[in-house]
Amino acid sequence: MLLNLAYLAATKALAVLRLFTMSDHEKDIEILVLRHQLLDLQGQVGKPTFTKTDRAVLGGLLHQLPTDKLRHLLALLPDMLV
Repeated sequence: MLLNLAYLAATKALAVLRLFTMSDHEKDIEILVLRHQLLDLQGQVGKPTFTKTDRAVLGGLLHQLPTDKLRHLLALLPDMLV
């Protein structure tokens, strides 16, 4: 655990040092590349499909939730269960 923390601290410190040496132009290019990668990856992720068995299991599990929590959950995920 302590080794992991030390590794993370060292990698973050090196990342910050790398940012200090980069020009604004290089930073802008990196941002554009990362945005392009994000858009590309978002296009690959499709909407999940549920089988009848999935729907039955989810319905059984959701039936056990209190009504106020169920409404909150369904407000967050309106398109997934349709």
